[in-house]
Amino acid sequence: MKSESVSSIQTPKKIAVLIAIIIFALFAKGYANAQADHYDLAYIWDTDLESVLDYKEEIESLLGPEVSKNLKVVIRGKEYGVIYDRNGSALSSSQLIVHHSEILRKADLNEACAIPDRAYQLLYNVSYGHGPNLDALKRNYTKIYSYLGQDVGKNLFIEQTDSGNYTLIYRRRGDKKSTLRIAGKHAKLLRRIKVATSITPENSNQVIYGESSHLDDSDEPEIITEPKKVSAKSKAHLRKAPQVISQPEVKVSYGREQPDSDFEDHIESFIKELRKKGKLTPDEMTGWMVYDFTQDKSIVDINANQEFQAASMIKPFVALAFFHRAKEGKLIYGPKSRRKMEAMIQRSNNAATNWVMRQVGGPFRCENILRKEYGNIFKKTEIKEYIPSNGRTYKNSALPADYVRFLRALWNDELPYGKEMRRLMALPGRDRIYYGTPIPRGTRVYNKTGSTAHLCGDMGILAPRAENGRRYPYAIVCIIERRSRPKNYGSWTSARSNVIRQVSTLVYEEMKKQYKLL
Repeated sequence: MKSESVSSIQTPKKIAVLIAIIIFALFAKGYANAQADHYDLAYIWDTDLESVLDYKEEIESLLGPEVSKNLKVVIRGKEYGVIYDRNGSALSSSQLIVHHSEILRKADLNEACAIPDRAYQLLYNVSYGHGPNLDALKRNYTKIYSYLGQDVGKNLFIEQTDSGNYTLIYRRRGDKKSTLRIAGKHAKLLRRIKVATSITPENSNQVIYGESSHLDDSDEPEIITEPKKVSAKSKAHLRKAPQVISQPEVKVSYGREQPDSDFEDHIESFIKELRKKGKLTPDEMTGWMVYDFTQDKSIVDINANQEFQAASMIKPFVALAFFHRAKEGKLIYGPKSRRKMEAMIQRSNNAATNWVMRQVGGPFRCENILRKEYGNIFKKTEIKEYIPSNGRTYKNSALPADYVRFLRALWNDELPYGKEMRRLMALPGRDRIYYGTPIPRGTRVYNKTGSTAHLCGDMGILAPRAENGRRYPYAIVCIIERRSRPKNYGSWTSARSNVIRQVSTLVYEEMKKQYKLL
């Protein structure tokens, strides 16, 4: 990843020097001219939009909500960037650069730099209306999704604006001219249902409704149970009348009991090939699991019982501890805790996570609840610390098999507030097991990513649809952990995210062959 940042600083003396250099550079053309300009902060420049979006997600939780709501993805020539749109003076911008750079450097990220407010262009989305009536926009969402199809639908969102209203957009993040052209085409297609279009700048508003939310409105998750060896006639009957089941305590070992050895060998060969090409280094350990809910068996089981750092993937487990206490009547799940949960799961907000932990009684209490009340799921999950302010959370850990057991129980509705937990994990976000893959639109996604300077991972459920109209869900867990810190954290995590997307695509292709998926 090519990024632009201020050079690294290690001492207070060098920080002071940096301030002097910045101020000198900003005022070099004359005091009056500098006073007339406004400056924003830039954090990265790269030709790959996906890498920039991944990086933006990483810095949001570090810089806090006030900064995050003003972070924008913009374009400069052929490069995309993340900027803090503040329109500040030269002096105030230089002071803020030092503050942000210190925060980012502690998390092994690039430092910030100044950029004139006029040195880049905004990106634009197509808009289909806005206002205070969320239900009306949801109805329009359904109509527009139907008319424009799944390719548009995957990036069709309802966002909440700073003013408290809602806006329905097709998030394409394009230049103004091309976005106007797309809006015109959509206007013609939507004329029959009386939906007008316009364009609006990309403002990184909070997404509250998307494809997974839309799909989950219609019906609850179902498990299609199919014996391992049945006749073609029996299979046809099962597809016509799938049985919804609720499983008892998990008894599968998730160790290497029944994996599909041929496909597992295929994944192992793929990982070995990546190592040969240098796309995975010798000090990187990986864990991969795929569990087919339809046949209730393991498909891929690589390092399932190896302990890995959990990073932000621990957060759904924290949510479970909270919901257990709420089920007991010891905690209330009200508007405030709901907002905290959404921030913790959808936006991976560390402060919100620590708030939830404190309500339960702290990290030790969270772990104790999971171990005592859900010991059949959490064989070796450890919650040892609150999330540090710099995001360097290295003490919490879990087994890949623990994630699978949790996801299986979640899908089978065996956990307290299960429907709400599925809603939280289905909130639109930049996952690594579906977003950016060729997996067909309309696939349900329930997931949580995790990343630090030592780990890149994702765990979740994918529920794709088959030709017979049914869904065949499976859990997938992908973890890459390295012993040493990468020289460029943003570049490393983006590259490893792509490895996870490649593996997830291979898994989907295998499931497609088994169940005639779309």
